[in-house]
Amino acid sequence: MDEAQAKEHAAALSAGAVEVISAAEMAAKVALGRPLRIKLGMDPTAPDLHLGHSLTLKKLRDFQDAGHTVIFLVGDFTAMIGDPTGRSETRKPLTREQISQNAETYRSQAFRILDPDRTEVRFNSEWMNELSIRQLIEIEAKVSVARLLERDDFEKRLKNEEPLFLHELLYPVIQGYDSVALEADLEIGGTDQKFNMLVGRELQRHFGQPPQIVMTMPLLEGLDGVRKMSKSLGNYVGLTDEPADMYGKLMSLPDKMTAKYFQLLTRSGAQEIADIKSGAIHPMEAKKRLARMIVGEYHGEQAAARAQQYFESKHQRREIPDGVQVYRIERDLWICELMKQLNFTPSTSEARRLVSQGAVRVDGQTISDANFRFVPGEHKVIEVGKRRVARIEP
Repeated sequence: MDEAQAKEHAAALSAGAVEVISAAEMAAKVALGRPLRIKLGMDPTAPDLHLGHSLTLKKLRDFQDAGHTVIFLVGDFTAMIGDPTGRSETRKPLTREQISQNAETYRSQAFRILDPDRTEVRFNSEWMNELSIRQLIEIEAKVSVARLLERDDFEKRLKNEEPLFLHELLYPVIQGYDSVALEADLEIGGTDQKFNMLVGRELQRHFGQPPQIVMTMPLLEGLDGVRKMSKSLGNYVGLTDEPADMYGKLMSLPDKMTAKYFQLLTRSGAQEIADIKSGAIHPMEAKKRLARMIVGEYHGEQAAARAQQYFESKHQRREIPDGVQVYRIERDLWICELMKQLNFTPSTSEARRLVSQGAVRVDGQTISDANFRFVPGEHKVIEVGKRRVARIEP
């Protein structure tokens, strides 16, 4: 492959990325003419993958389709530490049992997008459990404390006199050493992982390896339209959500986020996205298109059509299944209080947990705000999970 072809190939593989460090180095690696080793590390801190993860997984699939090898690294060792990225407080460590269970679901769900034949599934406990204390200290000695404190979240916590623990400082170095152990040519991750991935470049140089390319991908805001998609925040759409649930969640997306979801999650053309931004396509119609495309991608077109039909009959036309309880309330009620009055949940804490998990819907819209108030007349139907449904009348 000549220089011009290498640059063209590297540019095509970089499409959609926020930053590539560096484009020239990537073109040089592509010009080698061998399959590159592309690393993505994920700590199994939650049992399911969601649409936010799909951005990096789809980019990995692009590399696979171009003949390169993907290393899907399950951070079972680093999950016991807890990635401090973006955190204003220390993460709670997971048990080995929790990590093992989550790791198993990560593998199966990742293959909804990745090609298993071009994927190496690795666990960083393979090498981290074999390191002696002396070896770990030797690795840590290659990165200065001043360098680690350049991280924005570390700097902010110190400035705000919030605790910053030693094991959190070790995390970026351990993640970086994964790249050494795997001899990665390129590491991909969200923009919030840039610092950790750059540490990997530094460590590879120290160990006499060519430094990996760092490719950052955009972060996807969740269904609240504000915070990064996360299961712990209840603003997520899981890759294994049932078709009707996936469709309904996407229909709850704020209008202002629809164009961004089209841009990041679909292969829609520039004109369609421009029409959504300008309002030439009605927001409701745009979200229906989005929901149907995404449900179709993960569950098939027939399932997507059924999910749309279910949504329209149940929520748009307010067709409520026979036998649903009907309750009357005279004034607006806090959503958690309403759930308790309906005997849908035994306590306020349980009600808050269900809201945070995205299990509560009002008129088909997922409720992510635990302070939401149900207004009789304006709101009509509350659903908790798949079996608890009530119609509320003033």
